[in-house]
Amino acid sequence: MPRSITTEVEPEIVKWLRTSAGWTIGDVSKRLKTSIETVEAFESGKKAPTLRQLKVLSQAYKRPLAAFLLTKPIEEKHLPEDYRMISGKKNVFDKKTIVVLRKARSLQEIGNELSGNIDYQTKPKIEQVNISDNPEIIAYNYRNIFGLSEEKQRKFKTPYEFFNYIRDNLEDMNILIFQFSMPVEDARGFALTDEYPNVIVVNTKDSIEARLFSLMHEFAHILLGETVIDLPDISMITRNNIESWCNEFASSFLLPIEISISLFDSKRGVLTETKTLNGFSRKYKVSKAMLLFNMFKLKYITKTDYDDVLERYKPKEIEKIEEKEKRKGGGMPSDRRCLSEVGTKFVSIVANNYDQNYITYTDALNYLSIKSKIFDKVLAKARK
Repeated sequence: MPRSITTEVEPEIVKWLRTSAGWTIGDVSKRLKTSIETVEAFESGKKAPTLRQLKVLSQAYKRPLAAFLLTKPIEEKHLPEDYRMISGKKNVFDKKTIVVLRKARSLQEIGNELSGNIDYQTKPKIEQVNISDNPEIIAYNYRNIFGLSEEKQRKFKTPYEFFNYIRDNLEDMNILIFQFSMPVEDARGFALTDEYPNVIVVNTKDSIEARLFSLMHEFAHILLGETVIDLPDISMITRNNIESWCNEFASSFLLPIEISISLFDSKRGVLTETKTLNGFSRKYKVSKAMLLFNMFKLKYITKTDYDDVLERYKPKEIEKIEEKEKRKGGGMPSDRRCLSEVGTKFVSIVANNYDQNYITYTDALNYLSIKSKIFDKVLAKARK
């Protein structure tokens, strides 16, 4: 029976697949319901795993079963520079974060190959900037490039509309924007600039207002030409000059200083009241944390006020998202989920390759991670 069939696999491969997926020997022993000594024996070559055990590990690591049949590990791209500043976790990531990093890299490679088939440009339509440049001026320039006036920003009905507007502009610049779920305490976003097309990933576990900030923070890294993973948070004081620059760019883009001053002057006596913050947040589709940071930076409130009021909101952002998902019973329809995760640009690249017979129907389904029943619906929404 398959349960008892042993397999001939290279011990080096068994260890590489485990470590590259972020699993410890203890994690594997629990998943296989075996001893730590047995797992160590697999990795030293003293014992061979069964076919059933490899199938379990294949599913756990999100790797094809065929990966265990390799003769030597595949050389994979380096992890992004770790700017998360988590004590004791430098370059140590949660398993789910590692899966998202691998997925983003895979989609980046697919995007590059498929774009070449149909003569799509992959180099981003941006000018590189330096950390010595003024982030407020750069942000002002990009608001103009995106056609984003104060009036336009206020007219968006929801932060989701605002997010999608910015996403469309970034995708028009040949930057792929992906949204995937990761533990929010492990990573809120990352940027990949070492290959074309450049990629930004933001975390769907975050509130949409926080995602907006992460999106622009990661775009700042794209402008600086950096491949990084981080925890963009305007409420955190950071000693990293690059992270500070990216925070300044993001906050200046989402709520320029001249708008902030006019806004805060209009409610100077009640700035930190819940009603005021809710109103500002709804009007400009930005997080309360960013509003409070701008108030503190512009000396409208003290550091004590900032810390006290911020504490009212910080724990509630993620709870709100998770509760909403529970009420909806699993979230959005599959076609909308696909477009939300990989974006219109990536879907249109796949669609055009399929239309021109560069890829098969099965290829297209696999690239988009969708089932055949929603294929036509997804492609119809994304064709350009």
